[in-house]
Amino acid sequence: MKTEPDAFSLEDLRQRGREPWEGIRNYQARNFLRGMRIGDGVFIYHSRVAAPGIVGTAEVVTTAYPDPTQFDPQSKYYDAASSLARPRWDLVDVAYRHTLAKPFPLERLRALPEFADSPLVRKGNRLSIVPITANQWDRVLQPAR
Repeated sequence: MKTEPDAFSLEDLRQRGREPWEGIRNYQARNFLRGMRIGDGVFIYHSRVAAPGIVGTAEVVTTAYPDPTQFDPQSKYYDAASSLARPRWDLVDVAYRHTLAKPFPLERLRALPEFADSPLVRKGNRLSIVPITANQWDRVLQPAR
């Protein structure tokens, strides 16, 4: 899950403990979110920083449910075409789990064979939510070698 730390950071999640991951307004990212299950691990990826990359982990603690911001005309995530009967956008709640000792930068991810086909490292294709494999998860979290 990608976030811009000046808007919402891993530290913000750590302080709150748990947070709804609202504001997803891309259909492909929404579909990935809808596929998440309680207990799924999540990398938190900081973008729009000097060295973008994975900074920590969280865990999915709810299944997908309608994002209430789509119904709020005062929200920047408001969607006039969405209705309570047919919501377009969902979210999941995530809980803070761990801060990496050092961020795992995008450039290092690009160099790993496990990420060769990942949309996470593809130029111009940075969805706010992308799936990862168990091998990718393990590779990032294993001790540095």
